[in-house]
Amino acid sequence: MHKSVLLKEAIDGLDLRAGDIYLDATLGSGFHMEEVWRRSGGKVSLFGIDVDQMSLDIAKSNLDLSQVPARMARLNFRNIERAPKLLDMGEPSKILFDLGWNTPQFDTPEGELGRGFSFQKDEPLLMTLESKVLEGDTTAYDVVNSWGEENLADVIYGYGEERYARRIAKAIVERRKEKPILSSKELADLVKSVVPIFYRFGRIHPATKTFQAIRIAVNDELRALEDGLHGAFKILRENGRIAVISFHSLEDRIVKNFFKNKKEELKAKIINKKPITPSEVEISANPRSRSAKLRIIQKL
Repeated sequence: MHKSVLLKEAIDGLDLRAGDIYLDATLGSGFHMEEVWRRSGGKVSLFGIDVDQMSLDIAKSNLDLSQVPARMARLNFRNIERAPKLLDMGEPSKILFDLGWNTPQFDTPEGELGRGFSFQKDEPLLMTLESKVLEGDTTAYDVVNSWGEENLADVIYGYGEERYARRIAKAIVERRKEKPILSSKELADLVKSVVPIFYRFGRIHPATKTFQAIRIAVNDELRALEDGLHGAFKILRENGRIAVISFHSLEDRIVKNFFKNKKEELKAKIINKKPITPSEVEISANPRSRSAKLRIIQKL
């Protein structure tokens, strides 16, 4: 079961009012939207987008079960400017970005073929949000088996902040000389085998940062976030709010700088000067929440 991180804090920060138009830019399983509906007493119009069709299907099922009326569409949030026309919604007054990945995207049910996000299962190296990979689409297989050693090292270090990036990149290139690296488990085992012994038994799996880096590269996540923030602010109604929940420092830096720039341009005010983080209780109940940060801005 997916657990929405900073659920209460995010909805509190949006400061819901009767008549609001709420746009969920990362619909996921629909739990933030369900909470918005409950908290608003049904006095808010609900709209949502997600790039992943699987997430949309799950959200629709959950929201239908809870009798939450919502209009949703498949759209990458980097193209959020298209949402008002696509959903026939007008100017949104509250927008939420939850940049965490939906649990079902990692925890593929037994018997179903995953997309390589999990290093605990033997899945094809895809790591793409597209349910169908089209000719010309970049996949994790392409990154791992085709990119040069220096490029790989730069990506793993830059996007994953992995201290052993060069060692890992070298091992990948050496291994693929023998045969292509085909699965997520094969890649994870390779990473684990070449990092120092103490690093193999840390708080997180030693391949976590490498997988993060490759996933970001495959989906162009950081530039998509920049595009999405600019687009969201453009379509946001005056005095409307944007809340963003990020999960690693690269994302948070983009959000922080974007908010800071809007404040300096006198186009917005920052609601929380310091990011809101999960309580110890939430972290204990959901360890995946430990790195989450919530930032909120209001358009002037």
